[in-house]
Amino acid sequence: MTTIAFIGLGIMGSPMAVHLAEAGHTVAGFNRTPERAKPLVDAGGRAAESIADAVAGAEVIAVMVPDSPDVEAVLAGEGGVFDSAPAGA
Repeated sequence: MTTIAFIGLGIMGSPMAVHLAEAGHTVAGFNRTPERAKPLVDAGGRAAESIADAVAGAEVIAVMVPDSPDVEAVLAGEGGVFDSAPAGA
């Protein structure tokens, strides 16, 4: 199975991350509101403490955040995906 980082566990991201975990993938999820990770944890995933923590060792990175500035911050901000993801993810 695949190791997946899921950034953004809101109305759309949470069900997607949960389904991936239930399908047997290793899923680490991060959300600005930590309580949003509970459904993922209940499904067998892991709550990450930061974007860097979520993407550590990830093969695939999914980003499900609400708006363009949020995407830019998650990807290119300090400690974001571009700073932290392994090569080839």
